[in-house]
Amino acid sequence: MIDFAHDLAGLVPADLAPRSRKIILEDFDLPVDIGFHAFEIGTPQRLRINVEVWLDAANFPETDRIDAAWDYDALRTGILAIVAGRRFNLQETVCRAVYDLVAARAGVVGLRVSTRKPDIYPDCAAVGVELASAGVR
Repeated sequence: MIDFAHDLAGLVPADLAPRSRKIILEDFDLPVDIGFHAFEIGTPQRLRINVEVWLDAANFPETDRIDAAWDYDALRTGILAIVAGRRFNLQETVCRAVYDLVAARAGVVGLRVSTRKPDIYPDCAAVGVELASAGVR
């Protein structure tokens, strides 16, 4: 078995060292009671959530140990808890709640969260909102 960390130690040039570390939860589709039009109230709609999290080096695993990893399950479960049993008028509110959930975690140095309603208009892929921290492009 090849131990890449050991076998390649010292061979990566300094100018190729990672400058950023990012984890992604992409296209998480879930039913949400959202919208302010009368026909939307009480009728869950598909909401697509995307989360990009930039982490500092201390909170990004350098080893293949489970206890060093970011817990994707906790991120997904946290989002489910935000929307469970609650209704929202605005995507902005959902987006901000997810943003705050992630921003409060240790090691987060940059963050982008977007929500999209993909089933609104037949001639549009989706309508949505996005929040991003400073420095995130």
